[in-house]
Amino acid sequence: MTDTDQTQQTNTYSEGNFARVPTEVTAFDLEVIGEIPAALEGRYLRNGPNPIVPTDPATSHWFVGTGMVHGVRLRGGRAEWYRNRWVRGHDVVEALGEPAVPGPSRGLDFSPNTSVWGLGGTTWAFVEAGALPVELGYELDTVCRNDFFGTLQTGFTAHPKIDPATGEMHAICYAWQDLFDHVEHVVIGTDGRVRTTVDVPLPGMSMIHDMSLTENFAVIYDLPVTVDLDLALSGEASFPFRWDPDYGARVGLLPREGTADEIIWCDVGLCYVFHPLNAYEDGDGQVVIDLCRYDKMFDRDKLGPAGDAKPTLDRWTVDPGSRTVSEERVDERFHEFPQVRADRTGRRHRYGYTVGIGEGLIPGANYKIDYGTGVAAFHDHGPGRGSGEAVFVPDPDGGAEDDGWLMSYIYDENTDNSELVILDARDLSRSPVARVPLPQRVPYGFHGNWVPDDAVPPSPAG
Repeated sequence: MTDTDQTQQTNTYSEGNFARVPTEVTAFDLEVIGEIPAALEGRYLRNGPNPIVPTDPATSHWFVGTGMVHGVRLRGGRAEWYRNRWVRGHDVVEALGEPAVPGPSRGLDFSPNTSVWGLGGTTWAFVEAGALPVELGYELDTVCRNDFFGTLQTGFTAHPKIDPATGEMHAICYAWQDLFDHVEHVVIGTDGRVRTTVDVPLPGMSMIHDMSLTENFAVIYDLPVTVDLDLALSGEASFPFRWDPDYGARVGLLPREGTADEIIWCDVGLCYVFHPLNAYEDGDGQVVIDLCRYDKMFDRDKLGPAGDAKPTLDRWTVDPGSRTVSEERVDERFHEFPQVRADRTGRRHRYGYTVGIGEGLIPGANYKIDYGTGVAAFHDHGPGRGSGEAVFVPDPDGGAEDDGWLMSYIYDENTDNSELVILDARDLSRSPVARVPLPQRVPYGFHGNWVPDDAVPPSPAG
């Protein structure tokens, strides 16, 4: 167990459940309230910012905190363990007096803090803007930095998309240190190595947090949050991106096996998008995109995403022929962290899953959006209780699109603690299938995944 806590003044993103936890914890044989489905054998993992030492509240941006992965292992109806571990970068090993992390760094040894995936038999921590992926062990120890075995030219992203038909992974990557005027469309084969890289020129360095994938296109969101060198040099904030309405807003359809001169750019109203839910081609030549949209981002609030606008659940229909985008509101409530069943990625979906968002970006209920009926059902966890991003896990014995479970960490401000909650995705009105109280709270963070043991087998000691 490690404790590096200090006393400091805080900002919004270091108060309440945004605040860091100062310890790494290991706990075994956790209490289970309800019954964990026998089909769930693996780990629920989630990444997020958790500074190894307290930072300057006047300048510290939520997005630059040291990565910390929280994980629960399920097997045989039991919750066998909980672990939380900092993803080792130079700041962590320096603070803890540990050896340097092996592997290439490309001059940016930053601890990936945004997502965690199980791919090709390996557990990966990811972040955007130039830092390389970090390989983790089954028990969440840091193994090394890994540039996909020497095949990745620059940095990576936190939001790759996996084609369910081919198993290949697509990513739109930008790098703070050397990609000021273009992004890269990177395709990683099932062997875990980069198959192709296509440079896509841009008029500036915009923050492209996520992408979408359809059967024929990689979708690029070129939106007006751009690097601000004056802000970076002034020291006013540790994250140098700001709202830039003069940049304009557009969405690009890049043929998946095409070149940059084949991309179809379509203007869209000024906005910012962190996370699309899914995209697909409708059969009439149009591309339908469901996403969470902000009117603006990083305008007044220089330290995080909560201070400028709330996210709405919208649908964009892109017409490549006319290069136009029609926009419509799907639900009037505020939604973030959208998810779709993984095998619907790039294909028409009926259901999507989101988290309801309140004041200060505080999460609340889990939502299930039925795009067939227009109904948005939800599960309210009770007063003072809110869900992080919920991952859909399919039931192997089910045949319907919504046969499965939603799995997420729930924070309870009444007890200042967290638990893993499993919901029946078929009917969110039901009580949770299972709840697993955790030995400490899980701060509000970013993204995770359910990693079954048949995807990343446990170590012999696991």
